[in-house]
Amino acid sequence: MKNNSFLYILIALFTVACQKSTPRRTEASYGTTKKEAKKVIQTTKLKETKSRTALYFDSIGLINIAEADSSIAVHLMYASADNFTGQVLYTDLKEAYLHRDAAKALLSAQKILKRIHPQYNLIIYDAVRPMSVQQKMWDAVKGTSRNIYVSNPANGGGLHNYGVAVDISIIDSLGNPLPMGTEVDHLGVEAHIANEAQLVATGKMTRKEQENRRLLRLVMKKAGFRVLPTEWWHFNLCSRSVAKQKYKLIQ
Repeated sequence: MKNNSFLYILIALFTVACQKSTPRRTEASYGTTKKEAKKVIQTTKLKETKSRTALYFDSIGLINIAEADSSIAVHLMYASADNFTGQVLYTDLKEAYLHRDAAKALLSAQKILKRIHPQYNLIIYDAVRPMSVQQKMWDAVKGTSRNIYVSNPANGGGLHNYGVAVDISIIDSLGNPLPMGTEVDHLGVEAHIANEAQLVATGKMTRKEQENRRLLRLVMKKAGFRVLPTEWWHFNLCSRSVAKQKYKLIQ
């Protein structure tokens, strides 16, 4: 009986010693914290919701504008049939991407706008455009008077195809686009910027609409973008010759 009691005491002491020497498995001991684990889960879910095109843009180093600055709104007009072609051109893309240089300038433009009008935000209607989509757009206008508004892929395409051009406007605090005299994607002289005074004088544009266009140009030019005379909503980061030398076409 004494031997059994002594054996029980030894077992009890050994159990207590093991419990003290075994470290508690903290978050750090698993190699990650709850915060880091949550971030991994969120990143995984984000990748799962992205289209094949968006994942491809990620893989070649283009910048997703919504991820860089969520205050900039995105509504890609070629993701629906409500555009000058009457076709859905982006069948699996809803995100706006730009080359890193253009993205940096655009984020600067948003900050400039917020300093002038804290309640306003930029809204993107088109950004990077693959050459395959450019071809569809060209096919819709070739042989017509509207072909001056679309870059011919046979000539190297346009600056959207390099990721250094953006179609953009301004929205108010309620998310409503500021009136600019025409809808975005209007192919006609009313969208030109050189004859705005005449458009106002003839009643085809209001003074307020002209002021809104001037605000957009002010913000974008201060951030380093260039205007396009035939489209009030279109801005380029550089010339076509510079783009061909410095950037790669997005196929």
